[in-house]
Amino acid sequence: MATTNDIKNGSVLNLEGNLWNVIEFQHVKPGKGGAFVRTKLRNVRTSKVVDKTFNAGTKVDFATVDRRDYQYLYQDGADFVFMDTADYDQLTVPGETVGDAANFMLESMTVQIALHEGEVLYIELPPSVVLEITYTEPGLQGDRSSAGTKPATVETGYEIQVPLFLETGTRVKVDTRTGDYLGRVN
Repeated sequence: MATTNDIKNGSVLNLEGNLWNVIEFQHVKPGKGGAFVRTKLRNVRTSKVVDKTFNAGTKVDFATVDRRDYQYLYQDGADFVFMDTADYDQLTVPGETVGDAANFMLESMTVQIALHEGEVLYIELPPSVVLEITYTEPGLQGDRSSAGTKPATVETGYEIQVPLFLETGTRVKVDTRTGDYLGRVN
């Protein structure tokens, strides 16, 4: 067993029979009293986020998580099919596990899938993706980037807010964590 001193961002802990992904941690050493580790944990299955504090040096159980690169192939009903880039095995992942990542996935895109004892825990996308705008209202003459935003539908069917001057067919960079517009791509 490891201790709280070994906790890092991205670690997966096994606490009370549930798997928790460490979003952030902070080792705190107050002037008075013992040191402790303050963490923000996300339940891998339910996505619930909690704050938990451990005394420094407390023993914690780390879960063995295998992160591998997979290529997204296609959507089969509510499920998504991925191919392992190392051995070409196909993996079917339920839509509930994929979650909001489906809004940013294009066919043949490489993603990282975290597996624990053969069970898919979560899918990790690159920080940003390039998508094409398939529909947006036409901009008006004189609209500039600082004037405001309008809704635009990208090729995955997801709707984002973009500056008024962008038109249908424009390729844009989108943040996969927040769904925010990051910029135009030539």
